[in-house]
Amino acid sequence: MIGASEEHSGALSETTVLITSVLIAGLCSLLYELLISTTASYFLGDSIRQFSITIGVYMAAMGLGAWLSRLLNPPLLGRFIAVEIALGIVGGLSVPLLYLVFAYTDVFQLAVIALVVLIGILTGLEVPLLTRIMERHYALKVNLSNVLSVDYLGALLATLAFPFLLLPFLGVFRSAVLAGLVNMSVGFLNLWYFADRLPMRRRRVLWGATIAVTLVLGITLALARGLLFAWSNDIYGDRIVLRKQTPYQNIVLTRYQHDLRLYLNGNLQFSSLDEYRYHEALVHIPAGLVTGAMDVLVLGGGDGLAVRELLKYDRVRHVTLVDLDPAMLRLARNNPHLLRLNDHSLGASRVRLVSDDAFVFLRDSERRYDLIIADLPDPNTVSLARLYSREFYRLVRYHLSPDGVFVTQATSPFYATEAFWTIANTLQAAGFQSVRPYHAYVPSFGDWGFVMATDRPLRAEALQVDVPTRFLREGFTESLFRFGADTLAERTHTVSTIDSPTVLTQYLAGWQYWN
Repeated sequence: MIGASEEHSGALSETTVLITSVLIAGLCSLLYELLISTTASYFLGDSIRQFSITIGVYMAAMGLGAWLSRLLNPPLLGRFIAVEIALGIVGGLSVPLLYLVFAYTDVFQLAVIALVVLIGILTGLEVPLLTRIMERHYALKVNLSNVLSVDYLGALLATLAFPFLLLPFLGVFRSAVLAGLVNMSVGFLNLWYFADRLPMRRRRVLWGATIAVTLVLGITLALARGLLFAWSNDIYGDRIVLRKQTPYQNIVLTRYQHDLRLYLNGNLQFSSLDEYRYHEALVHIPAGLVTGAMDVLVLGGGDGLAVRELLKYDRVRHVTLVDLDPAMLRLARNNPHLLRLNDHSLGASRVRLVSDDAFVFLRDSERRYDLIIADLPDPNTVSLARLYSREFYRLVRYHLSPDGVFVTQATSPFYATEAFWTIANTLQAAGFQSVRPYHAYVPSFGDWGFVMATDRPLRAEALQVDVPTRFLREGFTESLFRFGADTLAERTHTVSTIDSPTVLTQYLAGWQYWN
């Protein structure tokens, strides 16, 4: 790649420094892009939209930066080092700044775009500057080949390090600051090696800026735990008793007096004050329509609360719970707060735990179940929307016994009316003969919807709940199948598929105002 001829051998050390700079610059620049996109997805949902905006704006800004590079005149080394210092501070503090903007302003999306533009312009300056600096050593075609190939190698390293090392072990906040510090190593390296080529005054300014930025980033990294704690308390309101970043999500548990709350990527999953309303409606309505012994599959529900309700039935022979995140399952089996709430359900002998994607699990399994419960997060990203698709529901139908019943949580029929009815329509399109939507009021969420489906007639009047409950009672369940006019007025007839996840668009549009 760096094909220096013998006449260039004397400049080998210099080119090594510059090529190393290209590698680190490519690594850090792509890391900033991934970190900003991920942070935006956490807070705004719709990962496809956020990554598309980030990539498109970033590439355009890089083009602008490359065009602006023609305006920079020698000494180029000093200008390159200044660009790296600017990238280090802007990129390193990008995620902390976004956390602050999300917590205390209403301009989060604008801040995302502004940071991407600034980082893109600075990144766009890097390659042309390095190419011009190295032109004294190589012909243009070799020079471009060296710079671009090493830059792309750095990008590859970033795409491997981000999901497998940085995100699971450090989280986005610390990863951004660490990337900024790595970026500053380019400034240190070039200042140290090329010090004699820089005027004394410029050298002092660059050394001062490099040391100052490094100190700011170092202090930010050292204080990251406290800063995240203070930020989280402002965001969540209640005292945080646990915060964990996993390869799949950010898990937060908060507690205020007797109210324990679980948040995944900032989205409330339950409040211990009223979660029983949700879980009783989710579990006992379909379970009451299944006669005889039951083998049950729960998709999602890693907190163990749905399983807690299932274990009230002696006729439940076996429960298989499939949750994507093994960290969530460990938490539900070991955290004392969750153990008190889920009644140690995930440690029961009748329960089998599987860490897997729900779609993949169904695709690779042949077993059939009498009851399948989808206790999944709302379809606010493409990866989640596929679990509300016609293709996914066809897989579910294949795994139901002939008289089996499937139920899925289906977001709010009031706040996201079109998304709710699209889920019902999608189940019908998947081939189920009987589809019955119903809803229940859960104070933490409002009016919340569910949809049952089976290949036999479903009669609400035949429903019997013969286990202890706090919310459901005899003669009340029929009312859950009736809807007000305001939740029927905008009823849609669309179907969501993997190729066209309309439920995602409808969900985001429905919740946009209320969020």
